[in-house]
Amino acid sequence: MKVMIVEDEMLLAMELESEVEMAGHQVTGLAMSSIQAREQINASKPDFAFVDIHLMDGPTGIDVGRELAAAGIPYVFVSGNIKKIPEGFAGALGAIEKPYTMNGMKNALTYISAIVGGDESGSPPASLVLADDANAGKRFG
Repeated sequence: MKVMIVEDEMLLAMELESEVEMAGHQVTGLAMSSIQAREQINASKPDFAFVDIHLMDGPTGIDVGRELAAAGIPYVFVSGNIKKIPEGFAGALGAIEKPYTMNGMKNALTYISAIVGGDESGSPPASLVLADDANAGKRFG
């Protein structure tokens, strides 16, 4: 799976990149702002994205998420305050709250990879808060 990471905290982005690669996936790009994210979406055509809400250019992650959803690219918010996610999760599959553990992220990535691949038989890990829309995953995959 080709994964895009939209995160303005470089250390967190690098840790997440390492976790994604150790799970056997390819990171297509790291974006620290909404402008960089838009460029990455168009350039790399990711299969999935992790998106922080607050980026270098402000709370623009939600806008990035909406653009991903409009392009049919599933994503999950990664945020220190998931209460800031709008109702309906702006098209996201769900959210992972910071600070997260690497084990929690690994479990979420395994589940997400299955969902994106069309296997909805598994149960979501505790580290992943699913969007209220029970059919969020069915829009993708």
